[in-house]
Amino acid sequence: MKPSPRTQFFRFAMLALPFVGPAMAAETRLAPPLEGTWTLAYADLLHADGRRDHDYGNAPKGLLQIDHAGHYSMLIFSTARPKFAAGEKSLGTADEFRAAALGTSSHFGTISVDAVAHTLTLHIDGATYPNWEGTTQVRKYELDGDLLSYKVPPRANGDVPISGWKRLRGK
Repeated sequence: MKPSPRTQFFRFAMLALPFVGPAMAAETRLAPPLEGTWTLAYADLLHADGRRDHDYGNAPKGLLQIDHAGHYSMLIFSTARPKFAAGEKSLGTADEFRAAALGTSSHFGTISVDAVAHTLTLHIDGATYPNWEGTTQVRKYELDGDLLSYKVPPRANGDVPISGWKRLRGK
């Protein structure tokens, strides 16, 4: 009895896996090259005219964590965010809420790395900017020793956010 076309395809696919697998793995690896904990080195803006400014103030704080399976969590905070005068979040003023929202960028989800194209693909599950939730974003990156940097998609005004992260090493 002659095998069905479907059976023939699966046999071929199983035979081809050892040849295709390693090449594909190099292009779509999960987190291992970036696995670990990173601290924010800078969060800047690149303007269309080439100027570069700080996006989250002069001394922003942040943390990026990436696990072996490709789950990530990223937090950026402006240290210039004012405290709420009432001392209670639910009693904040419109200006306090605005400063808190604009002074924070945080999201989490899964990340994959294409080492050949130098791209990160973020599948965003949750974000302080709700419009990003459920989206996929691709970012060009550079890895220079323990410094990871990437560009975020341009904003409506053409400004391009750029972030730099320094790998934290255990003591």
